[in-house]
Amino acid sequence: MGDHEKYMRRAMDLALLGKGNVAPNPLVGCVIVRKNNIVGEGYHRKYGFPHAEPNALASVADPSILAESTLYVNLEPCNHFGNTPPCSQAIVEAGIQRVVIANKDPNKVVSGKGIDFLERAGIEVITGILENEGEELNRRFFTYHRKKRPYVILKWAQTADGFIDKIRSTEEEALQISNRENVALVHKWRSEEPAILVGMNTIMMDNPSLTVRHVNGRNPLRVSIDSEKSVIPTDNYSFYDQSTPTLIFSKTTSKVENSVEYKQLPSLDLENILSELHERKIQSVIVEGGRSLLTNFIENELWDEARITSSELIIKNGIKAPTLKGELKNEFTCGKDNIVSLLSPLKFS
Repeated sequence: MGDHEKYMRRAMDLALLGKGNVAPNPLVGCVIVRKNNIVGEGYHRKYGFPHAEPNALASVADPSILAESTLYVNLEPCNHFGNTPPCSQAIVEAGIQRVVIANKDPNKVVSGKGIDFLERAGIEVITGILENEGEELNRRFFTYHRKKRPYVILKWAQTADGFIDKIRSTEEEALQISNRENVALVHKWRSEEPAILVGMNTIMMDNPSLTVRHVNGRNPLRVSIDSEKSVIPTDNYSFYDQSTPTLIFSKTTSKVENSVEYKQLPSLDLENILSELHERKIQSVIVEGGRSLLTNFIENELWDEARITSSELIIKNGIKAPTLKGELKNEFTCGKDNIVSLLSPLKFS
């Protein structure tokens, strides 16, 4: 592994420290190197706060050495005023003479402009270092800008014989498939995404709260689709409590009641719903069921990642789990459960 790759990997490791706190901004880390020694580091810690590059520049004890240093950053520095000043300008003013970048920014506001600004200032710019790894790191961000929709993660748990629930009435409790360790992992996943989506039938059958409780983290925006003009007593369902903002897409009404927003759309097809979430700057959404909604995403090829838990439980009859084909991303065990993560064959296309 060459020096460029070594320092870029360090920048990407730093970028990951911002996961769950920077969306809709990308994950970005920055490393400053002088004579094969790291003299400064930084990452984007929180949306609305300074980006990775100024954080790294500020960490250098002796600014006079910056003119002899190389700056590594996994995404093209911005060149516009947003919540913070342009990073490209900060790099030029610091006297950096060489910048190494993994990925060009897909955001049309930035794309190519940061690199052009640096080059016009006489800075040597090297791009494409660990480019594939950079796209994987920021797959939510790239999907959001390229496909004009959120990155969609499908998630379900199934028995060893391929069922996601028993056949039951609303009075019966849902089948507990995942073990305790897996439940905590699911809550960690929720904390990392800005939105969570379930069907209205799941709300009525399972009464989920869809909040983050078993780990420390931020609650996602709760989202559902009321395609049947459902009228249910909201006081009886955790989905309608005041613990976190909630959004319901409806065919008939737009209104806000406490923390619950009803948004009327002319059509409740998935493309419209994802487009509306994109307009709201929702960069990713985790879909937790039920089977009909998950299958709808699969059949319309509107998913990017699937996380499937399989337990040792066997029930022989019930509601069959969805089926899909994808590229294996990861496989591991959590307690006695087996978890597989698949990527859509379409990826970023």
